[in-house]
Amino acid sequence: MISKIGIRRRIRNLVFGDPLKKHIKRGLKVGKNFSMLEEVILDFSHTFHIEIGDDVTLAPRVHVLAHDASTKKSLGYTRIGQITIGNRVFIGASAIILPGVIIGDDVIVGAGSVVSSNIPSGHLVAGNPAKVICKTADYLSRKKNEMKEVPCFGEEYTYGAGITDKLIDEMNAKMTKRIGYIV
Repeated sequence: MISKIGIRRRIRNLVFGDPLKKHIKRGLKVGKNFSMLEEVILDFSHTFHIEIGDDVTLAPRVHVLAHDASTKKSLGYTRIGQITIGNRVFIGASAIILPGVIIGDDVIVGAGSVVSSNIPSGHLVAGNPAKVICKTADYLSRKKNEMKEVPCFGEEYTYGAGITDKLIDEMNAKMTKRIGYIV
C-alpha cells in the first residue's frame, strides 16, 4: 500500500518531472541509497557543486545551498562553494548546509541545524551554528539501550502499511515514556 505522501510525490513527479533526475542532469553527484524526503531544496542553480555519498538521507525541508548571493549587489559577485556530504549521513529536518562545507562519513546533523563549517567523520552535530555534540557511535549506543526500555513498533504501524486507528491508539497507549521506535 502506498501512503498519501507517496501518492502525492508520484503525481507531482508525473506532472513536473522527478526533481532528483533534474538535479543529476544538472551535475549533482549522488551515491547509492540516497533518500531525499519532502520539500528538500538542493541549490538548483549550482547543483554541479554538490556531491552526496552512499546511504545518505535528507529529511524534510533540508536546504543545501552552494551559493550565497549576499555579496552580489555590493561586490558584483555571488559567493559559491563546493559541498561534499560523505557516506552514511543523516541530515535532520529543516537543517541548512551552507556553501563550501564538507560533511564526513557517519555523521548525524540535528534538525534545524545550520552547518556553516566542516564536520568531521563520526560525529553528531546540532545547533546554529552546528557544533559537535558527541560521537555518532556513542549516540547510537545510547539510543540502542533506550530501545530496551521503550516500545518498538513494526512496519504495520506506518501509513505506508495502512496503519489503523486502533493501532494508532495502541501505539500511543504503549508510549508511557513519551518515546518509542518504529521500523
